Amino acid sequence: MDINIRYAVEADCERLLELIHELALYEKAPQEVTVTLEEFVTAGFGANPVWKAFVAERDGKILGFALFYIRYSTWKGCRLYLEDFIVTEDERGKGIGKILFERVMQEAKDKGYNGMSWQVLDWNAPAINFYNKYQANLEAGWLNASFAKEQL
Repeated sequence: MDINIRYAVEADCERLLELIHELALYEKAPQEVTVTLEEFVTAGFGANPVWKAFVAERDGKILGFALFYIRYSTWKGCRLYLEDFIVTEDERGKGIGKILFERVMQEAKDKGYNGMSWQVLDWNAPAINFYNKYQANLEAGWLNASFAKEQL
């Protein structure tokens, strides 16, 4: 398999946003993607970037990505937070996700972070099975909380 893993660059943002929409559709929440391309680009490549990503590509076409940022836990210290991780549907099951996920794990290791965390939907059996292969700790008992922009 001739897959190249590299850091995302600004020119990748349009394709990444396409994959974000694909992920939202898979997660049964396409209406929840409200970020604009401009906001996405600014957040990743503006004056104060808040995210980084690795892309998986073959022959110059981005097939998947893993977007992450650093979070601070008062209990654990600096940890890498994997926000989104997707391989386009036609390319799943070919080992691309494994290569991409392991690159993110290596990033956390290389930077000396105290761990890595992410979320997975409780009904997403393929993702849960994937993470179980790595003996990930899947926690129960936590509820997600958030505010919409209008609520702030």
